[in-house]
Amino acid sequence: MEPFIIHPATAPLVPILVSVPHCGTAFPAELKEQYRADFIEAPDDTDWFVNKLYDFAPSLGITMITAVYSRWVIDLNRDPHNKPLYTDGRIITGLCPTTNFLGEPLYKDQRQEVDAAETERRLQTYFWPYHQALQRQLQELKSTFGKVLLWDCHSIRQYVQTIYKEKFPDLILGDADGAAAAPALIDLAYKQLGSAKYSVSHNFPFKGGYITRSNGKPLENQHALQLEMSKIRYMDDTERSYHNERATEMRTLLKKTLTTLADYLQPKKAHEVL
Repeated sequence: MEPFIIHPATAPLVPILVSVPHCGTAFPAELKEQYRADFIEAPDDTDWFVNKLYDFAPSLGITMITAVYSRWVIDLNRDPHNKPLYTDGRIITGLCPTTNFLGEPLYKDQRQEVDAAETERRLQTYFWPYHQALQRQLQELKSTFGKVLLWDCHSIRQYVQTIYKEKFPDLILGDADGAAAAPALIDLAYKQLGSAKYSVSHNFPFKGGYITRSNGKPLENQHALQLEMSKIRYMDDTERSYHNERATEMRTLLKKTLTTLADYLQPKKAHEVL
């Protein structure tokens, strides 16, 4: 089974690719028995329902790629050399996690690391195929439009004390401190996200993971933005179930934001504005 699913655009293409790398919940048969059974029934570090939240994207002309396997197998948004994304003392799980965000062991044998050979196997089997698919889609869009935006989608519980002591903002826009996208595109995205009732933060406490940092090349007309979202804004109060009313409100904002960005990336021809 491929470690990703491509959801093709169902309307005329626009130069945006939506990526959802942490929605996967599957565990490969060769690994499944190694994990704690009580954990993998519903892996808590999953970005639950984010693929469902964004399932409108193809109808806007946006191609979407979603992950199949759990981030506990290998995290598609971590540096492949396991270089830490942050160095401020927060607990951030690694490339092949052995604990969850709360520091609880994931494996039955309570291993503290996945050995180098197995890490390399997982990179080749699950990690690189997703990233290669990202690259193919980005190149196709860029060759068609001359420019492209990668919108990387994430969610998190409103409280994760091991990462941040306070409640997370509703929306956190990350662009690697301005390195991953052009300033005008960043400003437009931030303005659109701030046009609704939600609290919005910029590059704090998240500035974008490996996907944003490695694919954002604004000088090459390839931009990348990460949107982290508090789960309470589209899930119920337990942050376990999809909440239709909350999700509908959020989807309205996401549609408006992505449509505005697509319009910006495709300026109208002179004869169309006369």
